[in-house]
Amino acid sequence: MNKIYVLDTNVLLQDPNSIFSFENNEVVIPAVVLEEVDSKKRYMDEIGRNARQVSRLIDGLRETGRLHEKIPLENGGSLRIELNHRSFQQLQDIFIEKTNDNRILAVAKNLSLEEGMKENGRTVTLVSKDTLVRVKADAIGLNCEDFLSDRVVENDHLYTGFAEIHISKDQLDVFYEKGELPIQDFVHVTLYPNQFILMKDLLGSSASALGIVDLKGKKIRKLIFEFDHIWGIKPRNVQQTIAMELLLRRDLPLVTLTGKAGTGKTLMALAAGLMQTEDFGYYKKLLVARPIVPVGKDLGFLPGEKEEKLRPWMQPIFDNLEFLFNTKKPGELDAILAGMGSIEVEALTYIRGRSIPDQYIIIDEAQNLTKHEVKTILTRVGEGSKIVLMGDPEQIDHPYLDAYNNGLTYVVERFKEQAISGHIKLIKGERSGLAQLAADLL
Repeated sequence: MNKIYVLDTNVLLQDPNSIFSFENNEVVIPAVVLEEVDSKKRYMDEIGRNARQVSRLIDGLRETGRLHEKIPLENGGSLRIELNHRSFQQLQDIFIEKTNDNRILAVAKNLSLEEGMKENGRTVTLVSKDTLVRVKADAIGLNCEDFLSDRVVENDHLYTGFAEIHISKDQLDVFYEKGELPIQDFVHVTLYPNQFILMKDLLGSSASALGIVDLKGKKIRKLIFEFDHIWGIKPRNVQQTIAMELLLRRDLPLVTLTGKAGTGKTLMALAAGLMQTEDFGYYKKLLVARPIVPVGKDLGFLPGEKEEKLRPWMQPIFDNLEFLFNTKKPGELDAILAGMGSIEVEALTYIRGRSIPDQYIIIDEAQNLTKHEVKTILTRVGEGSKIVLMGDPEQIDHPYLDAYNNGLTYVVERFKEQAISGHIKLIKGERSGLAQLAADLL
């Protein structure tokens, strides 16, 4: 027996193709949802783009039948626009105000009551990414679920880019002597290209070794770079050592870094970018960008030219650059950057339509990007460029994203089997004892 799924507006705005995610069941879109989608289609951001795509998609379905009746979908299910069930008779004693959320709840509740009166009534489930809508639905005895089809992974087992394996002392000796170890010694473990392996003595001694997976040669090899420091920055733990290896390797045009605040993602990426741009000359320019997503209340309109408007948003980048250049006086960093001319700090708003060859590109706060936005960015990368995406999937400021469906997690999981990319999850905070404690406790 198939089911009925009533979709909330946020599901369609998160994934316009979500109506095809419910197999052979009936999908119901309340009329109020169409009104909310219509109010968003003039936005010039990702939400507006999705609203316009939903509008075009539903308009195209009109050719197959009348929208207020069941329209067959290509996946075996059906779609219907619900025009009735606006009565608040069942909810007026609970939710007094006739808000859009409550109208959507009324549609789902009345459909559920109708199906309950039938001999073989179907289960009605409201699908919403709004936590409070799901709470309200539960309060009135209505089935409600989060939309999970847009998640890259189903649980918290996100790829870390790092594994710890216990091997014999003889195998460790072979690795130290030859600098490599055959992968068949680890056939019981699933390994990915450029995954890092911390090998420890099986008997518990302090002997250990750090290697990287080379699936082409079917070996675990030692790390290439052994710099004491990069622009004065020294790795303080294993994960930071791994991050430095990934950031300096030119055969890996895509690197992703995840981790809590204070783990050194931005500082290490900037140091590696400056070394390869200014010292080695591998790249013509260092481009640093981040999405403009406010934490808390928006700043509103800002005075001045573009550079002055962007300064508050880009200040975390400038803070790290001031540390790397060891500037003391106000305006000193601006003078240095103006004199160098090879460092560009930009907002992601201006990246669409560009082609970026021979540059070291750093995208900060990438967890606030959608799948479509991160695809737009990666398709801008030109020949000879290297791009670093970094952020904390646990700190999402975007209203429709979470740790499992954001653009950064999407790239990590989709590229983990590709030989041109590398990833590491940084664990230990090194900013300060207070910062690490706050990241753990708060």
